[in-house]
Amino acid sequence: MKQEFLPEIAWFKEFNVHLDLGFKGFEDLYPCQSLFIPIKKPRNTKTSKNELNDEQKTQNKILAQQRIYVEHSIGGMKRYRILVNRNRLKNKKTINQVIGVCAALWNFTIEP
Repeated sequence: MKQEFLPEIAWFKEFNVHLDLGFKGFEDLYPCQSLFIPIKKPRNTKTSKNELNDEQKTQNKILAQQRIYVEHSIGGMKRYRILVNRNRLKNKKTINQVIGVCAALWNFTIEP
């Protein structure tokens, strides 16, 4: 992420950003309008079992319900084998065109 979007530039300043737990330090590097990231359940210790409260569980559920559409779209695009197999293309413009065509074909197959 840091290689593609340099932290010195305010890439996401005007956007609402939805991320998963893999981007925990995002808010420190990139300013954004609002950040939606799930709440991780604390680690259990020998003396206590930590659980999320009902409000946190509800918030995580709402984020998961929104994210499922993205996950289904990615899975649908992977039906086109060019995205699943090892990519040996060197030209980034061609790679972007291939991904764009697969996304367009997937969007074409989605029923309104």
